[in-house]
Amino acid sequence: MSEVVVVGSFKAEPGKEAEALQAFKDLVGPTHAEDGCIVYALHQGADDPSQLAFIERWASREALNAHLEAPHVAAILARAPELFGESGTITVYDAVPAGDAKQGALAAWL
Repeated sequence: MSEVVVVGSFKAEPGKEAEALQAFKDLVGPTHAEDGCIVYALHQGADDPSQLAFIERWASREALNAHLEAPHVAAILARAPELFGESGTITVYDAVPAGDAKQGALAAWL
């Protein structure tokens, strides 16, 4: 089992920006308590505050899969069409360290 990095990017539907942001903020605490969660960081677009992204690092694909099945995640996924329409993407990455060891891999930061 090797670590995975996840980038989830979503654009809140017009008029749903504050609700979408709060819904995502509510995911952070329970997710940080999950086994295998190394990094789960929420970001908001600097130039477009309706754009929200999670940058995540999980101990394994199995830990990520358990997260995706957790009740707090299932609840927000059920609301995704209302809050984000069809805008969401979730991409899972394997690390490809390159260049400077500290600057070239998220794993080097912890």
